Amino acid sequence: MVGSLGTAGLLGTGPAVALAAVLAWAAGFKLLSRGAATTARRSALRVLVGEGRVLPAYRAVGAAEALVALALLVPAARPVGGVAAAVLAVGMLAYLGYARSAAPESSCGCLSEKVAPVGARQFARAGLMAVVGAAAVPQGAFAALPALVLLLAVVALSPELDGWWLLPLRRLRVRLSHPLARRTTFEVPVDSSVAQLLRSDAYRSVAGLVRSDLLDSWDEGEWRILTYGARRVDGTPATAVFAVPLYRYEPEDVRVALVDDAEAAPAAVSAADTVVA
Repeated sequence: MVGSLGTAGLLGTGPAVALAAVLAWAAGFKLLSRGAATTARRSALRVLVGEGRVLPAYRAVGAAEALVALALLVPAARPVGGVAAAVLAVGMLAYLGYARSAAPESSCGCLSEKVAPVGARQFARAGLMAVVGAAAVPQGAFAALPALVLLLAVVALSPELDGWWLLPLRRLRVRLSHPLARRTTFEVPVDSSVAQLLRSDAYRSVAGLVRSDLLDSWDEGEWRILTYGARRVDGTPATAVFAVPLYRYEPEDVRVALVDDAEAAPAAVSAADTVVA
């Protein structure tokens, strides 16, 4: 016990202030974001409290996070705020466990509107926040390094924030290492475009509807168009038209459109007409 208190004293108030910043961010999103209502309905909270009560419950969680963040920033209230933060984090662990069992495809809805099914990283984040809350000290100098380390750890453990740092890093790695990352002077083989297509979220989103091998392909500027026979859920024959980056290896940029065979010929669809599935 003495050792843990001594460690907390050496770290100062930095972790508590950083924890307050994380809770303030979460509260601000739930209370002020235009996408909060949609995010609440996509979260496991809808299964827990029901469709009609999900948004008020979501806002209530945000209000609680705001109050705890405020308490962590006030030295006199910091011990209470730390305990409250730890309790809030333990409650989050219970919520995440419920989400994994009752609605495994649902999103956490914790920090942003990005869809991110509950996984090990969210559990680790909640556990870290519980430890930091329990170790919050009322007085002491503010140390920037522990605060920064905690903030970076929270970002790394938040799939909702991957678009800000992880995806750009992956794109940079691809540009530096993949043979299709830069424009080339040789003709890109169709098989390479198909391989990129098969690794894309766009293809996976309609893979269950595809009913043939590659039917046709042609190039339009920066894109290679690939078409496959498909059938909609209601049985309507269709053509899956994919636009794949021609000179870049970026599967996340692949686009797809389903065109009913009775409405338009596949050749009439251009890269500009494709949409995200």
